[in-house]
Amino acid sequence: MAAKAVFQQFDHIPFQTIPGCMDAVSAGEADIAVVPIENAIEGSVNLTLDYLIHKKRLPIIGSITVPVAQHLFQNKQQSHLNFEPKKVISHAHAIAQCHDYLQLRYPNIEFEYMNSTATAAKWIADHPEEAVVGIGNELAATEYDLNILERNIHDFEHNRTRFLILAKQQNKHEVKGPYKISDKTTLMVTLPSDYSGALHQVLSAFAWRRLNLSKIESRPTKTGLGNYFFIIEVDQLVDEVLIPGVVAELETLGCGVDILGSYESFSLTKMVETQQASS
Repeated sequence: MAAKAVFQQFDHIPFQTIPGCMDAVSAGEADIAVVPIENAIEGSVNLTLDYLIHKKRLPIIGSITVPVAQHLFQNKQQSHLNFEPKKVISHAHAIAQCHDYLQLRYPNIEFEYMNSTATAAKWIADHPEEAVVGIGNELAATEYDLNILERNIHDFEHNRTRFLILAKQQNKHEVKGPYKISDKTTLMVTLPSDYSGALHQVLSAFAWRRLNLSKIESRPTKTGLGNYFFIIEVDQLVDEVLIPGVVAELETLGCGVDILGSYESFSLTKMVETQQASS
């Protein structure tokens, strides 16, 4: 859904895993990767962040936020039977997002986690003899010709997932989403040796320049226990004064600073809400 919203004229190639998408771009098998980075309910997708930092340092050229609506689906060959599922399969995040519904409706059902909701949909389509249901969006159900048993089984109404758009070169591909919501610059900051007030000094470099931070989180450097770097998102594109000034000030303090991308951020949420209001 995210990829088609931004790159309608491109061929879309599915991969089994997030690293698989990023490896394909790095190897030149694909031009662009669209991978999840955070969910409003489950938080950051650490696999994406760690692989981007430690394995495939691809520039971020855009982001898009997609509303999440989870449905329960089954193979159509079972829709006429007295069907009582024994197992539910989906991505771990999708199952977690429907925890209350599953506890109420199927308190004793077995869970099995898949690489993606689409993988779960395909498995159900390929195994009509199994008493198994899946969780995913309507696109997955339509793609694999499944019967939707119940719609909107997610626990929280305002669930959203944000996807990063990655490419080999920062300015090679134009990113144009349906609704622009902000400009962003994402930086990775590594603190000098641990000392009192280091993080405060880092944040002060943004604060006195009145640069709004929309996100800050820490991830391990994988060099030893207690060693972390920070991912910081600024609501502004790289300019000629403010962000270069931040970088210079942080480097003077002994910090390591990498700009992971400066890009526009888009949303499908407003488009969906507009369609719902007019229907």
